[in-house]
Amino acid sequence: MGNRDLERGTITKNRNQTYYAAAGGGAYNMEHSDSQWTSWLVPMIVVANVAMFVVIMFVNNCPKNHNGVQGDCVARFLGRLSFQPLRENPLFGPSSSTLDKLGALEWDKIVHQNQAWRLITCIWLHAGVIHLLANMLSLVFIGIRLEQQFGFVRVGGIYLLSGIGGSILSSLFIQRNISVGASGALFGLLGAMLSELLTNWTIYTNKVAALLTLVIIIAINLAVGILPHVDNFAHIGGFLSGFLLGFVLLVRPQFGWLEGRYRPADTRLKSKYSKCQYIFLIVATILLIVG
Repeated sequence: MGNRDLERGTITKNRNQTYYAAAGGGAYNMEHSDSQWTSWLVPMIVVANVAMFVVIMFVNNCPKNHNGVQGDCVARFLGRLSFQPLRENPLFGPSSSTLDKLGALEWDKIVHQNQAWRLITCIWLHAGVIHLLANMLSLVFIGIRLEQQFGFVRVGGIYLLSGIGGSILSSLFIQRNISVGASGALFGLLGAMLSELLTNWTIYTNKVAALLTLVIIIAINLAVGILPHVDNFAHIGGFLSGFLLGFVLLVRPQFGWLEGRYRPADTRLKSKYSKCQYIFLIVATILLIVG
């Protein structure tokens, strides 16, 4: 991470940098001096999602468009921003027809009506306040730390491409219902964290603890996907996409290489990256292309 590139913002130098696995996860130390970017993309994504939800509720306009069959609008004091009846949407959000109008993932429209843009727009839509809060809190805990370590270009690319990967797998298996949310993109960040740990194994202390922490967090989140009305296919598709992208985009020089540049020639590491890192990168690239 000592190398300079265009992603760099304000940088602070720290020794034995602490890296957090995820929300609530344990920390593990890196064995080399590391530079940090200032995180601005992840907060901007959070703001964009919140703003988009306000637009969704404005378009939804429950007091005007709701027929009253399933009960009254919730929080009517919000005017046209009030929520659909809880019988219709228990997450405090809009109607499914509003989400569909604004770009929810729907297999029939993607395949038969050439609306492939829904693979992207659905990532920015949420079914309700609870859905939005859960995803944005997870994004803050996971994404900010990753962006500080790797910069906005790589983390933003993983976020978007993983979201699309989750949308693709979801549309293949869920063909009778609509789907929305940034869960696929979030699982992509989790997958990228796992592959980053594996491919940069030599620069971490407490390796086993770090790996177990990540695996447990990922397993718990995937288990939540078993619950009704949760799109676990988007989770799996996003995770696999992010896992492969992590091998390609989050590779670090092996431990000792940066410091070795200032040592005598006969004591330097011959390669900036290890053979395992090259193998992971090549295999992941092939699988991404094939996928």
